[in-house]
Amino acid sequence: MESYNLHKKIGSKKGVMYSTTALASLSSSRGDYNKAIKLYEDVIETNKKLDNDKSLYYSMYMNIGTNYKKLGNLKDAKKYYLMGLEVASGLNNAHNLLSSYKKLSDFYEETKDYENALKYYKLAKSKVKEMNVEQARNKELQFSYQRKAVADSVAYEKEKKIKEIEIAKHQIELTVKRNQQYGLYGGLVLVLVFAGVMYNRFKISQKQKNIIEEKEQETNLQKQIIEEKHKEITDSIQYAKRIQSAILPSKKLVDKYLPDSFILYKPKDIVAGDFYWMEAASVILFAAADCTGHGVPGAMVSVVCNNGLNRSVREYGLTDPGKILDKTREIVIAEFEKSEEQVQDGMDIALCSLEGNKLQYAGANNPLWIIRKGSTEVEEIKANKQPIGKFDNPEPYTTHNITLEKGDTIYIFSDGYVDQFGGDKNKKFKAANFKKLLLTIQNETIEKQKELIDQAFEEWKGSLEQIDDVCVIGVRI
Repeated sequence: MESYNLHKKIGSKKGVMYSTTALASLSSSRGDYNKAIKLYEDVIETNKKLDNDKSLYYSMYMNIGTNYKKLGNLKDAKKYYLMGLEVASGLNNAHNLLSSYKKLSDFYEETKDYENALKYYKLAKSKVKEMNVEQARNKELQFSYQRKAVADSVAYEKEKKIKEIEIAKHQIELTVKRNQQYGLYGGLVLVLVFAGVMYNRFKISQKQKNIIEEKEQETNLQKQIIEEKHKEITDSIQYAKRIQSAILPSKKLVDKYLPDSFILYKPKDIVAGDFYWMEAASVILFAAADCTGHGVPGAMVSVVCNNGLNRSVREYGLTDPGKILDKTREIVIAEFEKSEEQVQDGMDIALCSLEGNKLQYAGANNPLWIIRKGSTEVEEIKANKQPIGKFDNPEPYTTHNITLEKGDTIYIFSDGYVDQFGGDKNKKFKAANFKKLLLTIQNETIEKQKELIDQAFEEWKGSLEQIDDVCVIGVRI
């Protein structure tokens, strides 16, 4: 507001416009979506009177659409998303087009218009492929241009020298005709000059060859540097994987405290945002967690969240799942608040405490599923609808107490499995299909269940890319 008032005071309309954009973003993050929409519309009107920046229209339309969507006004949300797509298409901005396709795909999926959801998902996928191809083509064109430039330079020098030789030869012929009386001496001069020209041409050819070889060496050196940098990055990520693997419970520890269990862990990239956790205190604590993002960023968040769980149990002596999640949220927020940047990252988690046949569970967005021995239904214990991280109006996490019987099986998991696209129609796997799968394999051993769950995932995914990290834990009592 201080920035807005100062720009208004000095008459800077552009400054007022930028400050208004920031205020709109803040209003949206605080949940005042109507105010955010009004401010974004003010920015659009100001832009019309100033530079009429088309790319700014795109950003404003997409922001307004998102706020209408959060208000539940799907009609206006769709309208502004399509207006944003129209602007991006007019500008032929690949990144904006990709963003529009993704938002529209998510929008149509949430409104159950699966045909359009698939349409824009395919457009987004095609645009990513097109951008990758374009990037490769640009590098190829750059390399071809460099080689052509060298070749053109060589050709120009050759043509120039040939013309010089022709002029010299013509002058020699005139000299011979004008001085035929010198006879042998004139012929000797001609031979000597011609020999000199041929030697000069030889030197020029050698020089041209050296130039081409130098350019090729320079290109090969650049390629080698790029390959070395790529190897350095890959080696660093591989080392990060070793570090992340070190914080995961060992198979020996899992087998000791949960002997009849499985953990299906399938990172999307080398390192992951998903992780599983275990701590043996007075009770057995175990969890499946899904941190914001995947790959390197997700892995970095997972280290912070894993540390929060460890401190809650080891430092504060907590064993109640709800209280552990409360303390972990407090620790994670405190860690991220040390940064000057506003960090909204955190995690979803299902956390269990097991002592004999007594189970306690608490969850942040991720539920607990129970299949009683001989049952044909999945009993679902719902999680609190709030993440471990910054959240408006947070509440204490609820601890659920459940009594289990021998032969009952419990499952906790991240959303990577049920959100995977695949099948004949390239749709998400969905929770309902996952429940059906678990019910059909209840008579199998726990290890066989892991094998069948993994097999079903791979068959569903087919040739499509894995879209997120996957973590599924099953425990039979």
